[in-house]
Amino acid sequence: ENGHIPGWVPVEKNNKQYCWHSSVVNYEFEVALVLKHHPDDPGLLEISAVPLSDLLEQTLELIGTNINGNPYGLGSKKHPLHLLIPHGAFQIRNLPSLKHNDLLSWFEGCREGKIEGIVWHCNDGCLIKVHRHHLGLCWPIPETYMNSKPVIINMNLNKYDHGFDTKCLFSLFSKIDNQKFGRLKDIILDIN
Repeated sequence: ENGHIPGWVPVEKNNKQYCWHSSVVNYEFEVALVLKHHPDDPGLLEISAVPLSDLLEQTLELIGTNINGNPYGLGSKKHPLHLLIPHGAFQIRNLPSLKHNDLLSWFEGCREGKIEGIVWHCNDGCLIKVHRHHLGLCWPIPETYMNSKPVIINMNLNKYDHGFDTKCLFSLFSKIDNQKFGRLKDIILDIN
């Protein structure tokens, strides 16, 4: 009725409403800033520039300074920092059953449960989404599972002929290419 598809909103390139989304996408070079597991080390997160063509037919979640209370402690109001996470990029190893008490125990007592929610991908194509707030639990929480993992920056932009705007997140991340941080909230970009 109002043009909104529950759980998914198309982002319009020049719409101010989506300025934080636009900060993580470079339409000229067709790349996006993405957070995912490092391909060679599942215990390590990686922030990299991913071609938009690699993200086709996917939905992604925007996280960062100005999104949902910034549970990951990214950036600051003066220097906002945002990233995209492909849905399904983080698979759960110790999956709880779909019983209320098991879910509650998992979210409250398991290190891996220090997340906003889970989406089950069922064999019949159905998706079941459970957020912490569905169980009466609060979000954001002080220490999230994603902030318990080290993160490395993989931002080699040499293959692009033209330079990125020096103040854009892509350029700022390229200055710290190959640097490793103890957790997401430890990332500091050289804004000068």
